[in-house]
Amino acid sequence: MKHWWQKATIYQIYPKSFKDSNDDGIGDLQGIIEKLDYLEELGISAIWLSPVYQSPMDDNGYDISDYEKIAECFGDMSDMDELLLEAKRRGIRIIMDLVVNHTSDEHAWFVTAKENPNSPERDFYIWRDQPNALESIFGGSAWQYDETSQQYYLHLFSKKQPDLNWENPALRQKVYDMMNFWIDKGIGGFRMDVIDMIGKAPDKGITTNGPKLHDYLKEMHQATLKDKDLLTVGETWGATPAIAKAYSNPDNHELSMVFQFEHIGLQHLDNHPKWDFTSLDVPRLKAIFSKWQIELDPTEGWNSLFWNNHDLPRVLSIWGNEMTYREKSGKAFAILLHLLRGTPYIYQGEEIGMLNYPFKADFSEIEDIESRNFIAEARQAGKQEETIIESIRKVSRDNARTPMQWDDSPQAGFSTTKPWLPVNPNYQTINVAKALADKNSLFYTYQALIKLRKEEDWLVDADYELLETSSKVFAYLRKTTDKTYLVLVNLSDETQSFTSNYTIKDTIITNTKTPQTLENLTLEPWDAFCLEVD
Repeated sequence: MKHWWQKATIYQIYPKSFKDSNDDGIGDLQGIIEKLDYLEELGISAIWLSPVYQSPMDDNGYDISDYEKIAECFGDMSDMDELLLEAKRRGIRIIMDLVVNHTSDEHAWFVTAKENPNSPERDFYIWRDQPNALESIFGGSAWQYDETSQQYYLHLFSKKQPDLNWENPALRQKVYDMMNFWIDKGIGGFRMDVIDMIGKAPDKGITTNGPKLHDYLKEMHQATLKDKDLLTVGETWGATPAIAKAYSNPDNHELSMVFQFEHIGLQHLDNHPKWDFTSLDVPRLKAIFSKWQIELDPTEGWNSLFWNNHDLPRVLSIWGNEMTYREKSGKAFAILLHLLRGTPYIYQGEEIGMLNYPFKADFSEIEDIESRNFIAEARQAGKQEETIIESIRKVSRDNARTPMQWDDSPQAGFSTTKPWLPVNPNYQTINVAKALADKNSLFYTYQALIKLRKEEDWLVDADYELLETSSKVFAYLRKTTDKTYLVLVNLSDETQSFTSNYTIKDTIITNTKTPQTLENLTLEPWDAFCLEVD
């Protein structure tokens, strides 16, 4: 049986940066409602909504103080109910971001836990008399001393994001009750933030893929997801195809699919922190994608497909050609990814080719907590300011979070006032209005790919086979019992050669002229197409 999410394309919205409806410089739920017609035209099946819950916004909403209330800056629960209703009218589901590895330190559970060490809530978190060597992903120790109780609590992210203790069954039940609250509202599923961390065993130094992780996920499925065709996708940074099967094999009753990040790791130098970036290694990209396509058999699990999200730089700025071939390289990345097996995700602005932001050298425009921590640590380590800002401009999470560029009016049509993050100065040439007016724009390539996935079963079922080519060319086949499709992409600024004995039957999608023959073919920079072949 095919699930709706196997033929769907999901669109991620970062609410703070999507559309401001009330002129406070911050995007909100009414702003999303205002733009649902645009998303319907694009053709998406669901919106993954980054957190809109009540939060002090230390980590832009990933620090939740109340899971059943909406943050005031985004609206209130009536706005959320309206969004669910209006999206449903357009055939669009809402996927909520489930953040249950940690809460905010302002959550009532943690406030009680600190104030009363004898309370049941105390054991909702992880406390120790002495810290061990675990480090926070945002830098520094993962342990914070609490003067009141004279113990340390664990925070694998910001010190304002204390980790939850999933070994406590009462805590787990609270989480399931909250999930059912949202399921009863009619949401389409959950994207599960750093879900591979909930089984952590901190005393053993284990932060991901802990010994009880899959027990918890099976229990969660029974308590919330059973017999419901909801999309659940787990953020799993360390996943291998074998681990992904454990999560997403239908017989295991855990999740629909995972986000794995092996291809994203190619943005960084081997064995270096994320701030040391590098150019695209096409042969390694081919090897990684091929491994996941072949080893994650669709009967045993399911994969997600993505280039961008709220934590990543814009793919066109890191691997594409943002100057000469911005639209063409954008189409090449889209065609390459969307014709693989898996559920594709589009991050807001990706469909119009938005780019990284040229942050000022004085760091005054940086909002992201991870980036601010990196700047402080890099300065302390004696790094040159020019080197630090180069890293920020390339890989800071703020690159993905600049306001959506709707048109060429002031603030790019995002707001009528100064936004929380500055608008990219290129908004007058890169915006939705301009993309919609040009029938050859990147937007329409995405629209065609989304339509294709809805209509063509081979995108779900067909086998995958990598073809041998020159190093900068990515060519693969999708094969059913009676049809063969060739996807051919030049991931470079140079012409490349390709030859094949296949004959062309039909053009499925292209960003260039369809060749007459595949023998001794010269591919121009960033040429990309899918052909039905014999």
